[in-house]
Amino acid sequence: MSTLTPREIVAELDKYIVGQEQAKRMVAVAVRNRWRRQRLSAELRDEVAPKNIIMMGPTGVGKTEIARRLAKLSGAPFYKVEATKFTEVGYVGRDVESMIRDLMEIGVNLVREEENARVKAAAESAAESRLLDLLLPASFGGDGTRDSTREKLRTQFRQGFMDDREVEMEVTEQGGPSIDIFAIPGMEQMGNQVKDIFGKAFPPRSRRRKMKIREAFNVLVQEESGKLVDQDALAERARERVEQTGIIFIDEIDKIASTSEHRSSDVSREGVQRDLLPIVEGSVVNTKYGMVRTDHILFIAAGAFHFSKPSDLVPELQGRFPLRVELQALGREEFLRILTEPDNALTRQYSALLATEHVRISYTEDGLKEIAAFAEETNAQTENIGARRLYTIMEKILADISFDAPDRPGAEVVVDKDYVSKHLEDVRADKDLGRYIL
Repeated sequence: MSTLTPREIVAELDKYIVGQEQAKRMVAVAVRNRWRRQRLSAELRDEVAPKNIIMMGPTGVGKTEIARRLAKLSGAPFYKVEATKFTEVGYVGRDVESMIRDLMEIGVNLVREEENARVKAAAESAAESRLLDLLLPASFGGDGTRDSTREKLRTQFRQGFMDDREVEMEVTEQGGPSIDIFAIPGMEQMGNQVKDIFGKAFPPRSRRRKMKIREAFNVLVQEESGKLVDQDALAERARERVEQTGIIFIDEIDKIASTSEHRSSDVSREGVQRDLLPIVEGSVVNTKYGMVRTDHILFIAAGAFHFSKPSDLVPELQGRFPLRVELQALGREEFLRILTEPDNALTRQYSALLATEHVRISYTEDGLKEIAAFAEETNAQTENIGARRLYTIMEKILADISFDAPDRPGAEVVVDKDYVSKHLEDVRADKDLGRYIL
């Protein structure tokens, strides 16, 4: 579990997300409270429930990015899902419990990667020995000759001289037919049970394959890692990680809020809320890895809430999201900071992409200000899509040089105010065209 303080978490989020200080502080405290809870006595620990959060704000202001970066910082199992994917029990579609099963799969993969990293050195050593056994059969020469040749092969392999050579080896493959008949929304659990039954009826089988030595080594490392890792203990650790530190981000929750105008248009909206309630409140969900409790999973919900408000959710669900934070719409100052400050700024991305073609791009301050101003203007006159507007504008501005870059190695392009104005004059002159292009 992450030991970052709330101040350190906010500082890390600031590297990728501009503004939204209140939202960053709120999620930072929520994550730190997970760490604090683990240090309480067992009796009190079970009584401390996570304070779930609703983030409100227009699209493109950073709601999803905050949750995604937060999970990466904390090393927690994280799953993002759209509330509109779910339907009430009895309707065709995914049931809400599937989000817990998906989170559990993510948790298992996360712990497996950690365990594989822990045993990596031992697995690679064992795989190397097996590979040398394949290259040098036991019948080869006397003991002294064989040992000398084996060490020469080991040195050549480690230096990469043998990567393109081929070796024949046995590869384990899953037996039986591929079962896809239950890949139907809402039938995931039954499909997993059927696959398990067929897996027992058709055990894995081996067959000989020729492959390059580097590929064979990677296969052997995976096999040796599987032997060194206790799969039952892995699943148990993953279940505990999911139950104690898991984070589920439910996007577009405003779309299932039933307002008086929309109440009759989709009869399953309130049903989805009622189905969500026990999951968020704390229940037990059956997964292929065993029963998973949801009592201490942190739920972060988000929505634009243009046509509804949090009070349109059923009262019981509102009560399970006690923390509310409103993210602010972005203006030209924020757009300018987004273009210049984050570690993954769009300007840096495009410079790096075109540098692969030996084309150098530089940006002047007045050019970036012009892009930011045009993004604010377009968002005000059409739909406000937040920072995503910068993607469309940057693509429009750099479309020609991106197309011609392979034919212009060594070229230098300066993106200044005149360059930006020239490449946007058609959509600026024709507002209707701008609505389609931007």
